Amino acid sequence: MHEQSTDLRETVRRRYAAAALKVTEGGTACCGPQPVEVDENFGSTLYGAAERDALPTEAVAASLGCGNPTAVAELREGERVLDLGSGGGIDVLLSARRVGPTGRAYGLDMTEEMLALALANAAQAGATNVEFLKGTIEAIPLPANTIDVVISNCVINLSVDKAAVFAETFRVLKPGGRLGVSDVVADDSLTPEQRAERGDYVGCIAGALSFAEYRQGLETAGFTDIEITPTHRVADGMHSTIVRAGKPGAFS
Repeated sequence: MHEQSTDLRETVRRRYAAAALKVTEGGTACCGPQPVEVDENFGSTLYGAAERDALPTEAVAASLGCGNPTAVAELREGERVLDLGSGGGIDVLLSARRVGPTGRAYGLDMTEEMLALALANAAQAGATNVEFLKGTIEAIPLPANTIDVVISNCVINLSVDKAAVFAETFRVLKPGGRLGVSDVVADDSLTPEQRAERGDYVGCIAGALSFAEYRQGLETAGFTDIEITPTHRVADGMHSTIVRAGKPGAFS
């Protein structure tokens, strides 16, 4: 990884560590234009009231995403789910409820402070079918062909190596497994420079792929049945989207 990418990753890590600490101290955190202030396009307001009310306050406050991937992934009883960039654990805890006691929900995060917050939230929620892992989404610390569903909430756009994220996601999914994520995606007409003018990297804007780039990245990794559907605008020419794709093969 070259020096600029390393610097960007560290910038992202510091920003989310600060967000976790702010929540621990009683504040809120979000991926919007200000470091830890709620924006209507990001955060816990994108979840239903019943979902928010069923979780620890700190898990809701630490919601940093641009959507609700657990609602689009169509999780089933007994499935194994992996959340890339799990933060304070809101999507892991919601997934754990959906897959039930015979299923398992994994959260992956590179930030110690977020992992500590997520573990505390899981304990408070009494969730026993969850596991949080430290690592990066470019090198997932799980065996190949072991996960039914990969979800993520406005995190892939933060990666400095999205090709590696797509390849690793494909690797850990079982044949017939599926991807269901929320992410920020740019209009194909916007250059990387124009995307950067609309927001910074840690604000989930500058690092976003275009619709064509996202589709090409998934196809290169081996995914099929790709759907990229915009849901709401987060900046001029930038959209929160639902991304669905599958790994070819039969469910095991």
